[in-house]
Amino acid sequence: QVQLVQSGGGLVQPGGSLRLSCAASGSHIMKVADMAWYRQAPGKERELVARITEDGDTSYLDSVKGRFTISRNSARDTVYLQMTGLKLEDTAVYFCNADAVVSMVRGRENYWGPGTQVTVSS
Repeated sequence: QVQLVQSGGGLVQPGGSLRLSCAASGSHIMKVADMAWYRQAPGKERELVARITEDGDTSYLDSVKGRFTISRNSARDTVYLQMTGLKLEDTAVYFCNADAVVSMVRGRENYWGPGTQVTVSS
């Protein structure tokens, strides 16, 4: 199995910055492929914020382009989300997501982190 361990998050004022981290761990990880960050605000559906492929290609939700940056350390199977210029509407629980392979029989499977709260408030 694969566990996604998240860190970062918290309370920040509008215009501030935060960095989220997510590390994939497990004893039989053969490969971590695409990694991503989703968020879910109260009363809203979960949405994809940013994705990074194993080749380093990135994509972003339109509303965070130019403010958020996703990156990864493939050697450590870790993904980061650097958030700057935070707005009130960025308040949400942020979830790490990853595709990983633990066995050739099972193939590529999708995993979720537990989520971390990001609150933007003055």
